Amino acid sequence: MTDPIVTLATSAQFPHLDKDEQNLPDALRERGMEPRIAVWDDPSVNWEDAGVVVVRSVRDYARDRKAFLKWAHSVPRILNSANTMDWNTDKHYLKDLAALGLPTIPTLWLEPEQHLSKQQIHSRFPASGDFVVKPAVSSGGRDTGRYTATDAKSRADAIEHALAELSEGHSVMVQRYLEEIDRQGETSLIYFNGLAEYQVDKEPMLHPSFHNMEETGVVEEVLRSTAADEKVWRWGEKIRKAIHGHMKNRTGRDELHLFTRVDIVRGDEHSDSEFYVMEVSLIDGSLYLDADEEYLERFADAIQMRVFW
Repeated sequence: MTDPIVTLATSAQFPHLDKDEQNLPDALRERGMEPRIAVWDDPSVNWEDAGVVVVRSVRDYARDRKAFLKWAHSVPRILNSANTMDWNTDKHYLKDLAALGLPTIPTLWLEPEQHLSKQQIHSRFPASGDFVVKPAVSSGGRDTGRYTATDAKSRADAIEHALAELSEGHSVMVQRYLEEIDRQGETSLIYFNGLAEYQVDKEPMLHPSFHNMEETGVVEEVLRSTAADEKVWRWGEKIRKAIHGHMKNRTGRDELHLFTRVDIVRGDEHSDSEFYVMEVSLIDGSLYLDADEEYLERFADAIQMRVFW
């Protein structure tokens, strides 16, 4: 009897997986699986023979979201599901989370079909504080900039950034930057197969005047593994359950996600909520497997459970 095949889907940028995942094949092999690594858009790969496909370092999907989703729907056994990726590849999903009653950072959406002028964009930007501009379809912090509303040059740069994205047919998000992030950073909560696993606190990524327009660059995050915070996990579980229920209603299937990463941040003195949902990653977001040697083992166990289900 041959070992079941598990193919870890990556991108050409990370042909050997991201650095924190490079020991994952060995961990899968130790658990009786045959690990493979394949670039998702490599035409030479036969995905019919790929076994269970676990999507990981596909950080370039935003370059051609349509092609990526077409590929995902063509793969017989893929985790997380292609239907999940349909939803999670476009950050308009934050509207769905807000409609579910979850606290999301108030977001202004600029759409290409609005044909906005510079003056119209200017008038829509915040009047004070820092704010973030980024496309709704983005991965790895690409095409993201932090700007200061009261600085004329910074505001002008933000307008040009938004116009450039809109001219490419991209929806644009404008969000107030929460100052609490600079003080306490962000928190990622990791779930495997629906179960809470670990918490990672991250240093702020968007320092003042931060602009990441690199096509292949991925923002490196300084992080630390921390003990579970009961209050934080209560919020995380509320968010995870809401996503689970929403996807069940959306797809008609009760899907158990192999991995879920929920990013939250504490509100500041101007906020209406104690915590906000920053982002939910069900596709390519780092799981910080190198923050603690046990985390990679836990993920390998989770994959093993699904493969031998």
